[in-house]
Amino acid sequence: MRAHLMARRLGGLTAGIAGLMALAACGSGFSGGGTSPTGTAGGTGGGSGSLTVLIGSSGDAETQAVTQAVSSWSATSGTPATVRPASNLNQELAQGFASGQPPDVFYVSADSFQGYAANGSLLAYGDKLGAVSDFYPSLVQQFTYKGKLYCAPKDFSTLALVINTDDWTAAGLTDADIPTTWDQLAADAKKLTGNGRVGLAFNGEYARIGVFLAQAGGTMVSADGKTATVDSSANVAALTYVQTHLKDGTFAYASTVGAGWGGEAFGTGKAAMTIEGNWITGAMTSNYPNVKYKVVPLPAGPGGKGTLQFTNCWGIAADSKNQDKAIDLVKYLTATDRQVGFAKAFGVMPSVQSAAAAYKSQFPELTAFIDSASFAQNTVTANGAAAVITDFNSKLEGLATGDPKAILSSVQTNLQAVLNQNQ
Repeated sequence: MRAHLMARRLGGLTAGIAGLMALAACGSGFSGGGTSPTGTAGGTGGGSGSLTVLIGSSGDAETQAVTQAVSSWSATSGTPATVRPASNLNQELAQGFASGQPPDVFYVSADSFQGYAANGSLLAYGDKLGAVSDFYPSLVQQFTYKGKLYCAPKDFSTLALVINTDDWTAAGLTDADIPTTWDQLAADAKKLTGNGRVGLAFNGEYARIGVFLAQAGGTMVSADGKTATVDSSANVAALTYVQTHLKDGTFAYASTVGAGWGGEAFGTGKAAMTIEGNWITGAMTSNYPNVKYKVVPLPAGPGGKGTLQFTNCWGIAADSKNQDKAIDLVKYLTATDRQVGFAKAFGVMPSVQSAAAAYKSQFPELTAFIDSASFAQNTVTANGAAAVITDFNSKLEGLATGDPKAILSSVQTNLQAVLNQNQ
């Protein structure tokens, strides 16, 4: 699933994960004549005034939805545009930038954004977007570099708590027991643990355990992006909480129960609860259609509510010869109606607040994900931080028997060194 894999790449930054985010297609949100999945939208293409659009597609549903939307824009604007799904987005972008012939418009992941902004590859066009205030503020922050909004957030995902409702009922739990605090989560997990099943399983990496840091009131980086805040007392409390329940067997990493990710542990009945993003619905529909479940917001910790979010944006090349047309296309693609259409077509969550009501109406069972946007924290995506997060992940693998403060102190030193290099 594109969603699961991209979320791990964006948040965990682990090596070897090259997928892209998506849910199961829910039907096209567009009408009118279609175009081939790969080809020229708008009919002619190839002229000096045309645009090229490179996307990291999850499959035919996404490719067709984006191509059709671009085709509709072309028909109105009179500007031909070619949409092409990349086989390796980062590699193809790097080749385009190196050759001086990059695509005009393209997907940019949060973890690669700052690198592209720093080396001059991206056009900072945020000041030319007419509805910046409609984007979720945290998404705008994610794509702001040195005070400039470089690109429009395309869509996003958050993490929530997923509960097996049959297991829940069998354990004697009701809606009144849905956890709103860490203590309640621990109590529920204890009641759900047994008969070869753990109460709560999740990936043993920052991209999942980071929710506990946020709930404890912790962060990884200061608001201005200049100071690492990893070794705070809040973060120590968060890792200590997780460690306590890894030790008592009510929490577990997906890998320790023989699963590749939290969704697999949940779907195969090895865990009664998991922490995952909205992409899990596609995995459940495709692989575990008989499992009954509900999605609820993650509980609050000592610092309040908290979760992580993952996102990408519409980048425009600084070398594009058609920047004004490219900006016009991005405005069209990020408009409320188009984002609602994309949600219908391939399951993403709209990046504009004006689409939230329509999303909830279409996907009432996923309301917890989009409601979590109000307290979601961006993952660490500073230029050069990927290696630090990878090292953090390796240390978190041994959290059950490790020293939380020592783990965080090591990451603090390494992350601060990266942030110093970016100033």
